Amino acid sequence: MGRKREASDFLYPAAAIVLVLAAWESLTRLGAAPSYALPAPAEVAVALVQQWPMLMSNAVSTTVAIVSGFALSVVVGIALAVLISSSRIFEKSLYPLLVGSQAIPKLALAPLFVVWFGFGLLPKVIMTFLIAVFPIVVSTVQGIASVETELEFLSRSMGLSPYRTFRMIRLYRALPSIFAGLKVAITLAVVGAVVGEFVGSDRGLGTLLLRAIGVVNTPLLFAGLIVLTVLAVVLFGLIELLERFAIPWHVSQRSRV
Repeated sequence: MGRKREASDFLYPAAAIVLVLAAWESLTRLGAAPSYALPAPAEVAVALVQQWPMLMSNAVSTTVAIVSGFALSVVVGIALAVLISSSRIFEKSLYPLLVGSQAIPKLALAPLFVVWFGFGLLPKVIMTFLIAVFPIVVSTVQGIASVETELEFLSRSMGLSPYRTFRMIRLYRALPSIFAGLKVAITLAVVGAVVGEFVGSDRGLGTLLLRAIGVVNTPLLFAGLIVLTVLAVVLFGLIELLERFAIPWHVSQRSRV
């Protein structure tokens, strides 16, 4: 049963990719769109091979921005969630501000970050942080709040201090929700880094996409999108792998459903 499940984890995505490629190839052969708008898969593959060093160089720059902004969002997001969960004052003062901040279009902030921080890594990291931090805060707060009251009563009866009760019970039991937020946040971090590169960077996959659009090099554009997609999937997979090591009991329960 376990081997069948592991095999299906690879077979289903592979089948979906084959279907997408087949549909893509059919559209190009039928002339559904001109080649400058929708290049054939073979043209994209050629661009991937020919421009591989440039794609990888820009992918490294984007990955550094993603990981840096994501790491910052994890530290700040969990800290804010702990404050919100521990104090009604912080909940009433910080939570509405966090929710309201999501109404601000992040793309509109990107030019300001360039003015304030200049070109380079810092504007991309800040943009990534702003986009990724919110789901971490919300999921962590929700996870901490969902811990059974009986467990807290049990910990108090055993003489645990409030700090140890929070660390060993509330925070630990909230880990499934925290990891759910991390998996959402890592995909948003990829978007945040690319948005930052659109405006405030001279390197990265986002910058490469803009240049490809500017010269109407759609095979290179699609090649960049493929690399960006693979990067997002790999980072998501790393978070899932970390989840398996951190809370194997939750992963095993989920796999039985």
